[in-house]
Amino acid sequence: MLSLLGDWRRTHYCGELNGKNTGEDICVMGWVHRRRDHGGVIFIDLRDKTGLLQLVLNPEISPEAHSIAEAVRSEYVVAVKGKVEKRPEGTINENLPTGEIEIIVKEIKILNNAKTPPFQIEENTNVGEDVRLKYRYLDLRRPNLQKNIILRHNLTRTMREYLYGKGFLDIETPFLTKSTPEGARDYLVPSRVNPGKFYALPQSPQMFKQLLMISGYDRYFQIVRCFRDEDLRADRQPEFTQLDMEMSFIDRQDLMDLIEGLFVEIFQKVAGITVQRPFPVMTYAEAMEKYSHDAPDTRFELFTKTINDLVKDCEFKVFTDAIKEGGIVKAINAKGAGKFSRKEIDEITDYAVSLGAKGLAYIKINEDGLQSPIIKFLGEQLTHRILDTMDAKVGDIVFFGAGEKSTVNLFMSKVRLELGRRLGLIDKNKYNFTWVIDFPLLEWDKEEKRYAAVHHPFTAPVDEDIPLFDTDPLKIRAKAYDLVLNGSEIGGGSIRIHRSDIQEKMFNILGLTKEECDLKFGFFIEALRYGTPPHGGIAFGVDRIASILAGADSIRDVIAFPKTQKATCLMSDAPNKVDAKQLKELSIKLDIIEEK
Repeated sequence: MLSLLGDWRRTHYCGELNGKNTGEDICVMGWVHRRRDHGGVIFIDLRDKTGLLQLVLNPEISPEAHSIAEAVRSEYVVAVKGKVEKRPEGTINENLPTGEIEIIVKEIKILNNAKTPPFQIEENTNVGEDVRLKYRYLDLRRPNLQKNIILRHNLTRTMREYLYGKGFLDIETPFLTKSTPEGARDYLVPSRVNPGKFYALPQSPQMFKQLLMISGYDRYFQIVRCFRDEDLRADRQPEFTQLDMEMSFIDRQDLMDLIEGLFVEIFQKVAGITVQRPFPVMTYAEAMEKYSHDAPDTRFELFTKTINDLVKDCEFKVFTDAIKEGGIVKAINAKGAGKFSRKEIDEITDYAVSLGAKGLAYIKINEDGLQSPIIKFLGEQLTHRILDTMDAKVGDIVFFGAGEKSTVNLFMSKVRLELGRRLGLIDKNKYNFTWVIDFPLLEWDKEEKRYAAVHHPFTAPVDEDIPLFDTDPLKIRAKAYDLVLNGSEIGGGSIRIHRSDIQEKMFNILGLTKEECDLKFGFFIEALRYGTPPHGGIAFGVDRIASILAGADSIRDVIAFPKTQKATCLMSDAPNKVDAKQLKELSIKLDIIEEK
């Protein structure tokens, strides 16, 4: 069978060549990045996944190759044979890894031509993301995206090698599973051979990895695709990748030690960054008090503080009404923000309002006194007590938020980050890892009027808190832990419930009847009765970790074929309609009014 390549075989990738290869005869293949005709001599920048390489086609050296090169255009696929030579003095490109050499071409073969692409295949392009996603196969040729995808490969390779070295087994779990509607909506898959019944795509392999512990495989992991049918944001995708792991006969500290070693290795091998351990540990209560968020960015020290006790009897109704209704009043001292103009203060206030705040009170400490519309309600003595509590000095502004607890924590955490950006306090070259522990096990669902699991119903309670199931469930702490990096939760997990009696207590407090438990988790509850070891695990968002390491603005920049925020693929036009025959085979009848 004849081959277009014939006896042509690539000897090197473009970006591998340098001055050490001078004088060698080589064969390279790739895409024409740029072609320049300098009045006889033609220069071509050839590109592959490793970088760019300059080709020189001189009609005096190879008239035939020069003639072929005259027909070459951008994105043509070519193969080239030639000799590596040093570039003439004064023409070295210091910004290019291959910039000290060029290839004097002896032969060139056009392997395929190309239409003019809809945008330039350049490091940076100002074309809209919709166009880039429609032509993703071209977008992925851009050098920065290729670096991101290769970085992601190096990330998952490092994860695998580290865990293999720690005795973990890479075990697959099913994609077609049982629907257990908890948390986000499931993606459902109809079963043709079981009409009227559906599989669900897994939101995580939670129960299966616990079953593997029951089965005696005491160190499991997989890098696995997960699926959630939820409203999307910039850093969410309907299908995403997790590093999922579980271990038996361990407690929280064992897992934390192993994970810290993993991330030291990841950052060193993938990004050349040295990470110090042990990582700081913070309780959930401390994170919510000081940062108003359970994934705190600890790269800068602007702290929030609850001041209910100080202001509960003051004359300012915004504060007192919030406290009477069970809410909170929080303050943050923006040190050095005294330079902010009134316009900037208004912008920060508007930002807080967009996040649910009713307003954002402030006290500005100037050289000539205090500036604030609320001092007249607080009085001089209380004002100074507040400023002393917040360690406020001349040149600072203390901002205040009041209202329902979760809303105040939301907007105050975002205001804190906005202040950090405006004051230049966030070092983008810094990587701060923080463990957050002792999360609440339960929360009260106002709509359902019942308790709900903060993480999932298999999270173990702290041992000494077990009696609180019968007296004060909301005070039960979970054996849960999150790993936070620069204000992003990159992973979370817990020690699991391994005793069936504790698991039944958990299901009872969640208001699940025996019938509901059997329907949703029957096989799992039965498995717990057959000798379950103590075990725990964690899962990490591979997409998010890759985007942080790559310095990408969105996780879409580290995913080869991502979906849009409407969960569509502009390139393949998924999801799409299917024909009536397919639906009939699945015993499905659609009840949708077609838009005209």
